[in-house]
Amino acid sequence: MEKAFKLTKVKDDKKAQYASYYLKDEASYWWESSKALLERESISWETFLEMFLEKYLPSYMQDQLEMRFMDLRQEDMTVAEYEVKFSELARFVPEYVNTEAKKAKRFQTGLKPRIQSQMVLLKIRTYVVLVQKAMIVEGERDATKRESEGKKRIYEESEQDQGRSKFRGKFGRNAGSRNQRFQKFKPENGN
Repeated sequence: MEKAFKLTKVKDDKKAQYASYYLKDEASYWWESSKALLERESISWETFLEMFLEKYLPSYMQDQLEMRFMDLRQEDMTVAEYEVKFSELARFVPEYVNTEAKKAKRFQTGLKPRIQSQMVLLKIRTYVVLVQKAMIVEGERDATKRESEGKKRIYEESEQDQGRSKFRGKFGRNAGSRNQRFQKFKPENGN
């Protein structure tokens, strides 16, 4: 809503009226009854916002969202998935991400240790740059892991093939000499 106020240059004394115009259904009914209880003609934006948040985002929910944000770790998510979750929760705790440095530091804290250790060395203080670099590190590690697994698989297949050829060699010779022995005892006339 704040963006809309800036874009349309809504004056402070009209912000609550402007915002309430966009409320729908239950929220609209709630506002009409709340406004009637206040018995004031003009309601400040701060009052409106405080009442709205108390109704739709009460303090206990804000506390829960804050805890979820503080406990957020990348764990089994990709960096991109972690960034989406981080941004989603950061909206509710602006005091923790109100500067680029704070936002970057908090994001870095939740990264997987192997990625975080490389980010610490880079000393990045800009959130967007940090996210991009973390994605690059993750991509490089994944590519290295795939390459390593591919080499391991090729090595294991090679070992298996060598084992099979040794097996065939041993038993193939015996099988051939056995066939020759049986041909010696085979009657020639069919008798």
